[in-house]
Amino acid sequence: MITIKSISKFDKAHATVITIGTFDGVHIGHKKILERLINSAKLLEIESTVLTFFPHPRMVLQQDSNIKLLNTIEEKEMILNQLGLDFLIIHPFSKEFSRLSAIEFVRDILVNKLNTKKIIIGYDHRFGRNRNADINDLKNFGTTFDFNVEEITAQEIDDVSVSSTKIRKALADGNVAKANSYLGYNYMLTGVVTRGKGLGRQLNFPTANIYIEEDYKLIPKNGVYVVKANIDNNTVFGMMNIGFNPTVNGKEKTIEVHFFDFNENLYDKKIQVDIIERIRDEEKFNSVNDLKIQLTKDQETATSIISKL
Repeated sequence: MITIKSISKFDKAHATVITIGTFDGVHIGHKKILERLINSAKLLEIESTVLTFFPHPRMVLQQDSNIKLLNTIEEKEMILNQLGLDFLIIHPFSKEFSRLSAIEFVRDILVNKLNTKKIIIGYDHRFGRNRNADINDLKNFGTTFDFNVEEITAQEIDDVSVSSTKIRKALADGNVAKANSYLGYNYMLTGVVTRGKGLGRQLNFPTANIYIEEDYKLIPKNGVYVVKANIDNNTVFGMMNIGFNPTVNGKEKTIEVHFFDFNENLYDKKIQVDIIERIRDEEKFNSVNDLKIQLTKDQETATSIISKL
């Protein structure tokens, strides 16, 4: 898959089958649509292409929006790449872009710049300035500009919408197993390992503190989780705490991972942590020693869960 960061950089020598959307938390509902896109492109012997936008349109058009996304752009790119797409176009979304009329978007973007021969799109898709055009307008444009429109049914769109809603709710509730079942993969957090206060090391449970730069990334409910990461091509399991470390009166929310049987220096490295299962809520213990006893129990629980994978 080739990723292109602006529509203007796309080589229109490539004829395309396109779908358009945010594809946040690329999940099992999205995958059905993307498989259709890829199969259609193969039949037509042209390029399967996803057009998406960043920042998310709501971030731009609703300045006070506190929208949280399931995937960072980097994570989304990685997941889509695994599906076998030909092109991913991530176009910078702006107020100026949002003001394109429907015909300007179709003629100037889809036809003249992306050489679109077919569009696979939801029945409820709206586009153009103030989102005033719908799929019927798109089909009419298709007749004018010689491209086909394949409509994604209400049921399929509902599957996508329901899945996204359920994933967000499940993560907010700490139900990672449910979220993962809708995603079709483990929910992930990607960030850089930074220096913490060293409390974990004092307890013989050294942790990697994960700093996530993207403040729009949805973080699951506070608590302790079983996780894994790929570090230097090796799968390493561990347990992660999300929260405020109340036993030591922590003031800031942190994401800390203790990897099992691992003692390499990870400072300043970017790692992806896959979340497998939630063990318990974050608690305030009467003493640091009580916390250490609980961490030992947590490791035993995590090890038991890992042994069954």
